[in-house]
Amino acid sequence: MITRQDDSLAVSAGDVELFRYVHRPSTPAFEGPKPYLHPVRSLAGDVVTAFRPHDHRWHKGVQMTATDVSGQNFWGGVTYVRDQGYVVLPNVGTMRHEEFEVDGTRIGERLSWFTEAGERWVGETRSLTVRDVGDDSWTLEFSTVLTNLRAEPLVFGSPTTNGRELAGYTGFFWRGPRSFTDGTVLAADGGSGQEMMGKAARWLAFTGHHDEVDRSSTLLFLDQPDNKGTHWFVRSTPFAAVNPSFAFHDTVELPAGESLTLRYRLVVGNGEWSRDQLESYVEEHPW
Repeated sequence: MITRQDDSLAVSAGDVELFRYVHRPSTPAFEGPKPYLHPVRSLAGDVVTAFRPHDHRWHKGVQMTATDVSGQNFWGGVTYVRDQGYVVLPNVGTMRHEEFEVDGTRIGERLSWFTEAGERWVGETRSLTVRDVGDDSWTLEFSTVLTNLRAEPLVFGSPTTNGRELAGYTGFFWRGPRSFTDGTVLAADGGSGQEMMGKAARWLAFTGHHDEVDRSSTLLFLDQPDNKGTHWFVRSTPFAAVNPSFAFHDTVELPAGESLTLRYRLVVGNGEWSRDQLESYVEEHPW
């Protein structure tokens, strides 16, 4: 069930609000205002996202964003500049909601990316669909089409493409609760731990433990096979974060008038899933 409010949509299954999608955020300009999902919950009712943590106030639950678009920062906060480090620049853009198309458990949205100077650079259509709601897990299928509205190419990059090692974050990003710090990371083909940083894999999972209740949750991220160049940004310490980055090691150029399509799945599961459980789930739920 989808419930509309002035600034958000709430999506529920039974008695559990699975997530709230805030499309008109009251976000300081420096944090790069954009739509986000928070809180996101498991079917047990446990919150699996963090909102505006003190270390990175521009991290808000689950977001689709970009750290460097031809020098503009749609991520929020400071910008990494080669040979200088992180600096404050007048380049923090915004993503502005334009309209929804809601159909059953699918939310279609049209929005635009504006630079800090007010120029409309990117037109986006995105889709958020809830599927595979079971006894102990549910899936968010997220897709986006980014269209270059400028008369010249857009170049998508990351701190790593600008010179910072193993900081290639950009795109679909999850920030976990503080209690998920030092959680367990498992990935396809035997991968595990923070050594997955900057590596490619068709899926990656993060298990964290909740405060106050004797429960854990597992988040399984799946990269659609047609996505090109995906490498994982993943941290379990000093905080929990996962991002299938589309411009980790190399920039992506989008010519004028052309579009980039990306698709991901996020499975939110109750409990601590083993590697066997994860691999069985992936095999039983192909793209």
